Amino acid sequence: MLAYLRRHFGARQTGGHGGLEIMRHIGPGLLVTVGFIDPGNWASNMAAGSEFGYSLLWVVTLSTLMLIVLQHNAAHLGIATGMCLAEATTRHLPRLLGRVLLGTAYLACIATAMAEVLGGAIALQMLFGLPLRAGCLIVAAASMTMLLTSSYKKAERWIIAFVSVVGLSFLAELAMVEVDWPQAAASWVSPSVPAGAVPVVTSILGAVVMPHNLFLHSEVIQSMHFEGQGEKVVEQRLRYELFDTLFSMGVGWAINSAMVILAATTFFSHGIVVDDLAAAAATLSPILGPASSMIFAVALLFAGLSSSVTAGMAAGTVTAGIFDEEYDIHDRHSSIGVALCFAGAVGTCFAVQDAFAGLVWSQALLSLQLPVTVFLLIWLTSSPKVMGKYANSKPLVALLLAIGATVTALDLALLLGA
Repeated sequence: MLAYLRRHFGARQTGGHGGLEIMRHIGPGLLVTVGFIDPGNWASNMAAGSEFGYSLLWVVTLSTLMLIVLQHNAAHLGIATGMCLAEATTRHLPRLLGRVLLGTAYLACIATAMAEVLGGAIALQMLFGLPLRAGCLIVAAASMTMLLTSSYKKAERWIIAFVSVVGLSFLAELAMVEVDWPQAAASWVSPSVPAGAVPVVTSILGAVVMPHNLFLHSEVIQSMHFEGQGEKVVEQRLRYELFDTLFSMGVGWAINSAMVILAATTFFSHGIVVDDLAAAAATLSPILGPASSMIFAVALLFAGLSSSVTAGMAAGTVTAGIFDEEYDIHDRHSSIGVALCFAGAVGTCFAVQDAFAGLVWSQALLSLQLPVTVFLLIWLTSSPKVMGKYANSKPLVALLLAIGATVTALDLALLLGA
């Protein structure tokens, strides 16, 4: 590993800048990270930790490893071809089939945005006592405003700041509890599925490996158009992008793990099963002190706002791709896609009777669409017609197919009521 880093990121490769050159390329991956530390993840992780303790930490590890492979593959498409996943679908699949597949992806974006908006509204209710419906409207309006007034670079800066707040919040929460680190370490790498855990396992998978993020990552990368700058630039960018993905997904893994650990140490150890995020925050106060519930709510608000922005951006990417265009918030195909996504999300939030159950099941529903996007991505990135010399190698195709099969098997288990 060290030899690889020296060979590809050493002084000779970076003009003497080394790590500074690497850090300059970190950003697109953090936009994706926001998508899997969103309120839907909070609900899934809190349910996992409070009901099953540390035992489902391995799902966070497995899903993050799967995510790294898939997100790098999606970015690979954008770097090598100059097309995002949605554009490539429109150009290389029959028209009707492409529209149907992208239609399911757009519905996944709405389900994602619903979870993000609802989570932000729950946080506003916890902090200021606002009704959920009013909170949903505020979060959706704030997210729309950020999208309409921000470029990619501005969005990246906002997102990095928000992720930092969420990460620091969970560090502060973990400092308040006594963690059984040996048990946690073992659970990260020791698969076990307790009775009744399949829906939670599937919801964690859907909360970490999210369809909209594959579209978003490829779009953010392709917007830089490295494909026209020569092979040397493309190959260099592929290396930097891998580091960006590893770093960013590692941050997400740590935050998701912290959520499960916090729930296991505070709720599971006291026999409390979490079925409401607001109640979870209120329960933290007598166990960890009054500051804990405030920190929890602030982190949830920032997670909801930032992930709502990326969900809306992904929706605009999909609708732009249907018309064979790049995402541009000032173009009607992108902006209408974003607006309809938030309208659908708010409408769904208004229809949901149980907010926490809505968050958990939104993630499970996302996992049902995930095989469609995964196998679409594999087909496109394995095609020499689409990718040229950068098409997936046979070992990578085998790994991607194994990931697709795993996702599909978990979905079938959920549908069959395992």
